[in-house]
Amino acid sequence: MFRAFRRNCLPADVILSREAAKGSLSRRGGARFYGSAVALGILAFASATAAQLPLAPVKASGQTVTPAFEGWYKNPDGTYSISFGYYNRNSEEALEIPVGPDNFVSPGNQNQGQPTHFEPKRHWGVFAVKVPADFGDKNKVIWTVKIRGETYAIPGSLHPNWEIDALQGEAGSGNTPPVLKFAANGPEGAGPGGVTSGPLTATVGQPLTINVWAKDDGKSVNSIARDGRANAPVTLTWFKHQGPGTVAFANATPKVQSPDIAASTTATFSAPGEYILRVRANDASGLAATAGHAQCCWTNGFLKVVVR
Repeated sequence: MFRAFRRNCLPADVILSREAAKGSLSRRGGARFYGSAVALGILAFASATAAQLPLAPVKASGQTVTPAFEGWYKNPDGTYSISFGYYNRNSEEALEIPVGPDNFVSPGNQNQGQPTHFEPKRHWGVFAVKVPADFGDKNKVIWTVKIRGETYAIPGSLHPNWEIDALQGEAGSGNTPPVLKFAANGPEGAGPGGVTSGPLTATVGQPLTINVWAKDDGKSVNSIARDGRANAPVTLTWFKHQGPGTVAFANATPKVQSPDIAASTTATFSAPGEYILRVRANDASGLAATAGHAQCCWTNGFLKVVVR
């Protein structure tokens, strides 16, 4: 269960337009916007032109992308993970923002696993920043993105109101996220932080076979069961997460036949460099159209690839 008020279930621009109408958004320094929307970890405004009226048509291209703070969860080892997603306001244009002065996480290393490739529309919980057990609820992790003359800096924290059921299961249902691994006997992971593996080695223009194993508890909350999806299998979707070139997947949504059988596809890279591929595994209550409704139940897997 998402323990804070679930306003981020609405389209981001609708939320922000409502905040603007109520006068609760403010502008400081000509670049960053702070107010109740950012305090809730939703999205930041950067200019009046960036705001759309409620239910305004989404433009195909030319718009910005904003980080989104999704919430935090406790890991079995006592550390915490702060989950972030994003909202690309374009309906068709994917955006590329390399790690650096225009795309960084602070404090610490600029690259803390955030995406550099942003698919259109809203994407929930695409990475998580792990913080120590003694991080406290006053400190913040900030993801900053600069694009098209605008700056968006979204803080994430361990504020009690933003605890999410990313690992324990939604609303005490016991419906936990799928478990992923990249080798038959390899380490497993679950939730937005998931599991990371690699690096694999690939050659430009030559398909690289990538395998993932997925399993789920098979449980589903009542609302989903009523929708007839209680027995839906784990669904997989591959994305480019980081990297200098384009990535073409032979099948971006390979089928999971069995927890003991790898779901395979190939990825072909257009340019040399270091890449991270992300695979998202959804169970019946986290299908792509509804993922994020309560921050459960899906899992990310991150596969590092070095392309020569």
